[in-house]
Amino acid sequence: MSEAVQYPVEVLADAADDVAAALAQATDAERPAERYLAAHAAALRVAAVVLAVRRPRLSGRRSVWQVVAAVAPELAEWAAWFAGLELKRQAVAAGAVGIVSTREADDLVRDAYAFAEAAAWYRGGGGRGG
Repeated sequence: MSEAVQYPVEVLADAADDVAAALAQATDAERPAERYLAAHAAALRVAAVVLAVRRPRLSGRRSVWQVVAAVAPELAEWAAWFAGLELKRQAVAAGAVGIVSTREADDLVRDAYAFAEAAAWYRGGGGRGG
């Protein structure tokens, strides 16, 4: 079992600011593919904060989502969700922008916010809007 590390409040505040900025970027992106990619990137920032706090002992090669699920079981469903989107994210990043609908992009932005809230790292000023 991994131990939580006590970081200075400023470090956690900076991490929360980074997550909030990534979520805002996802919200503000105009094209569905850009929103989709930015939402996925925001979720990865949340995962990075979780891993920084939980400080897992890593052995072998595993995806960030596998590690999140292992060290934060309460986030395992979210980790599985975002892991399941990885191939599509790669395709969109490679230029297949037509495979993402507006609805799908908007849903992923909402999912990124919900994941951040579940991880307790986003306590945004004003929420996600809309």
